[in-house]
Amino acid sequence: MPAPLPQSVLFCCDHNAVRSPMAEGIMKKFYGTESYVQSAGVKSDMDIDGFAIAVCREIGVELERHRTRSFDEMEQWGDDLSSFDLIVALSPASQRRALDLTRFFHLDVVYWPIMDPTGLAQDREAKLVAYRKTRDQIVGHLTGRWGPPQTGEET
Repeated sequence: MPAPLPQSVLFCCDHNAVRSPMAEGIMKKFYGTESYVQSAGVKSDMDIDGFAIAVCREIGVELERHRTRSFDEMEQWGDDLSSFDLIVALSPASQRRALDLTRFFHLDVVYWPIMDPTGLAQDREAKLVAYRKTRDQIVGHLTGRWGPPQTGEET
């Protein structure tokens, strides 16, 4: 039985350039406006990854306009982590940072071990295969927790 959708969820990873923006975009595509969805990284020292954009485009998820942001930038911009119902960490470093930042708040921080596809392959096709595996891991976790897409989309 799928869990009810949270009112708000924050996905996080190391740089907010691959895994967490993919999760944010796919969740928005699958579940529409049922939840407020954002993403952040431990750092925001990179731009959105072109391979992440390409493999998400294959399933109708647009990431071209995503701008990376860190936990620190969220705080500077007035985003309060305590306002999220759920934080989903997609890397060990982001899990540690999320737990540290939320230790005084009553909210769930869960860890989904999603593969980091960066640096796993040399040529374009092999890179795309690695990024698709990461995308599909995210899809599997989303649908495993919240059920099939509610917007009529199937991958």
